[in-house]
Amino acid sequence: MAAAIEPSVGERKSLEDLEAKALEIIKAHGDEGIYQHELWKTLGLDSREGSRLALRLLKKGLITREPTVHKGRRTYKLFIAKRAKQAIKIEIRIGSIIEVPCFSCKNLERCHNGGFFDPTTCPLLSNWLTAKIARLKQAMSM
Repeated sequence: MAAAIEPSVGERKSLEDLEAKALEIIKAHGDEGIYQHELWKTLGLDSREGSRLALRLLKKGLITREPTVHKGRRTYKLFIAKRAKQAIKIEIRIGSIIEVPCFSCKNLERCHNGGFFDPTTCPLLSNWLTAKIARLKQAMSM
């Protein structure tokens, strides 16, 4: 069985650059969209690479593809996905997650529901949750 070969850091960077260029081109065509073959020709790719690029962007939810016929040939028209038009900024705070006692517990890998080490009966987790709830109640009453 052949193992999947991971792209090197340099290859990943060039893939990201290529995807960014493709998105710019698709975005520039606006609501009209662009035929898939026009995109790969503009980027200097062959049809195989161009199709793979379009599929990667589609999987990431950055574009939509609509099947169409152009000059008697079946192809796809590419459009920027609606949600890709707006930059989505998600702020993640891990401070409260770091406090969870499970992540520093020596039995983490053996802990599961119904097992010898069970989160539903763990005194460390129960004490932490009780203290966390008490702090939240105290903060809400102020």
